[in-house]
Amino acid sequence: MRALRILLIIAVVLGGIFVLVDRLAVNFAEGEVADRLKSTENLSTTPDVSINGFPFLTQIAGGSLDEVRIGIQEYEAGTGDGKQNIRIEDLRADMKGVEFSGDFSSATAADATGTASVTYDELLKTAKSESTQVGPGVTASVIGLSDGGNGKIEVAVEATVLGTKLPEPVSVLSSVTVVDGDTVRVQADALPAFGGIEMAEARVREITDFEQKIDGLPGGIKLDKVEAGKSGVDITVRGSDVRLAG
Repeated sequence: MRALRILLIIAVVLGGIFVLVDRLAVNFAEGEVADRLKSTENLSTTPDVSINGFPFLTQIAGGSLDEVRIGIQEYEAGTGDGKQNIRIEDLRADMKGVEFSGDFSSATAADATGTASVTYDELLKTAKSESTQVGPGVTASVIGLSDGGNGKIEVAVEATVLGTKLPEPVSVLSSVTVVDGDTVRVQADALPAFGGIEMAEARVREITDFEQKIDGLPGGIKLDKVEAGKSGVDITVRGSDVRLAG
């Protein structure tokens, strides 16, 4: 009986040591992946990296991790014109089936899903803010974006009719969608009226409708869905064969 107790104690101690070593190893690996990702994506801050699944050492031995979660507080994405970037906030991605090299210099996920957001101020940069003629004696420009409820964007348009600025901005309820996996499109559901003057739809939509391309997201992930939220547009991202490093 005493020998059995000793064996049980030894087993518990060894199990505790294994768990401790396993957790130390996963913490080291998380730091390595975070550093590689920061360098590869030229990030200003180190991202959050969480490697899930237990035991970690067994996954290491097999050369594949079940799940890696990445969190990037701010990310400067490209807009396709090579001139300016757009700031993506709170980018979080859940990577599945991550194959990696021994020193973590390269890592690729079979699948990735995640979320991110773009503030209305950032999205407003692509709207036509300069006063533009949209009809006989009518000029207009977009001066603000906000949550229109039910997944819509409210576009505030300032207009001048026959030399007189309208006392209040015209509110345009718009739908927001993803086009081609890399572009956010804002399109008016119904065109506004400015002082009862008839205008060509195409000219009005030059003001109310606009697109913002977002490319160069980490690892090549793409935009999947988008919906208007309280402070900006909430984006769902998705990808396959996504590079975490290398």
